[in-house]
Amino acid sequence: MSAVRTDLQIDRPVVADGAALWRIARDSKVLDLNSSYSYLLWCRDFAATSAVARDPGGSPVGFVTGYVRPDRPRTLVVWQVAVDAGHQGRGLAASLLDALALRVGAEQGLTTLETTITPGNTASERLFTSFAQRHGAPVEREVLFAADLFPSDPAGLDGPHDPEVLYRIGPLPDLAG
Repeated sequence: MSAVRTDLQIDRPVVADGAALWRIARDSKVLDLNSSYSYLLWCRDFAATSAVARDPGGSPVGFVTGYVRPDRPRTLVVWQVAVDAGHQGRGLAASLLDALALRVGAEQGLTTLETTITPGNTASERLFTSFAQRHGAPVEREVLFAADLFPSDPAGLDGPHDPEVLYRIGPLPDLAG
């Protein structure tokens, strides 16, 4: 069932990983890049619900950031998934996602995993639908944030933005704890 790889170490991020996570996100050219400060905070405040993959030298080569929804404490929201270009195409994103879900499921019990994906992001669509298949869970899709909810940015710093489609995966019978 699990796609967890054994050639890389997957564990919780630490603050010192923040700069590397920012670089991996930036280099992906797909993710909405947050400030470098936000990745430092994420590694401090949401380490328990995030995961980082490390090469044999201990350097981050991929990550998943997530959080537990305050109003749904058995729902893990996956914020970002990114893999360094040199490690793509080997199932690392799936390994990270499975490892994180298994860890959070064991510690807190999970019934649902949520994420948002912009239309046309085929890699993310495949990643999350295959996660659902591996865990025997259905996937519901609905537009969470329509494009017109995002700010108009004439400077082009943040926009235009496509809609964000919510993928709700669950119930997750093998992760309920």
